[in-house]
Amino acid sequence: MFKKGMRVIMAAAAVAPLLVNPAWAAGLMTIIVNDPSNPYWLTEGNVAKAAAEKLGYTATVGAHKGDTNTESNLIDTAITNKSVAIILDPANADGSVGAVKKAVAAGIPVILVNAEINQEGLAKAQLVSNNAQGAAIGAQQWVEAVGDKGKYVELFGAPSDNNAATRSNGYETVLTQYPDLQKSGKEVANWDRTQGHNKMQSLLQANPDIIGVISGNDEMALGAIAALKEAGKLKDVKVGGFDGSPDAVAAIKAGELQYSVLQPVAIFSEEAVKQADSVIKTGKTGVDSEKQLFDCLLITKDNVDKYTAPFVLEQ
Repeated sequence: MFKKGMRVIMAAAAVAPLLVNPAWAAGLMTIIVNDPSNPYWLTEGNVAKAAAEKLGYTATVGAHKGDTNTESNLIDTAITNKSVAIILDPANADGSVGAVKKAVAAGIPVILVNAEINQEGLAKAQLVSNNAQGAAIGAQQWVEAVGDKGKYVELFGAPSDNNAATRSNGYETVLTQYPDLQKSGKEVANWDRTQGHNKMQSLLQANPDIIGVISGNDEMALGAIAALKEAGKLKDVKVGGFDGSPDAVAAIKAGELQYSVLQPVAIFSEEAVKQADSVIKTGKTGVDSEKQLFDCLLITKDNVDKYTAPFVLEQ
């Protein structure tokens, strides 16, 4: 009986380590987003944190709000706390290069999400929406909603973010194919709803006869809609957005926003964590290229009911 009992104890001891997270799955994964007051970046942080915890890591989410000094301080904290990986939505295509270099020098792998930096070979991966493809499908839908003749204005995102220029250039490529469409104004509103509202007021004063607004993201578009409502012009001016936020979906259902281009942030935020996990385990992401593009989807009144969760559209 004693020997039999010993065998049971020894067997249990042999099995027990398998029930505990292996050493490589322990540790802190630091997630740094832009501004969680925007539902897009809130979802980015929430999804990445949940994915990290599911894989056995502890995870924290910080926000730099577009400020490179804050970003640098958050990277310093991640280094001090001995993070095993950093998931970063960079504050600035050029200005964030130094922060990434700092983390890499400390031996911490960095995976970038949503926005790029203007230097390759530092981050293990850069996962972003296919903004050029998204802008093209958005502009095509915008023409369908607005028509191919008349004056329009554009709301432009943050100039420090390459996504802003990529979307604007994508819009231009499509809309310049219609010679009777005239862009009569363009304002920078930095992805922000309040700035979108205020800039829309200025654009309306200067261009009272516009028929459409094409926006670099949903928050600016929703600000524009508020300004158009106040001016009693929303029925005459069509607005298009970009992101696929829950508030944009509500505006589409209400007939106030013509469409939104959904960025698959819920997909690539989770994928970024999986690739970070792979780097920790194997030294490699498991993907051939550093820069990875994820195609966007169009949300209109025709498929808006397939929107099942923040930034998730069933196919």
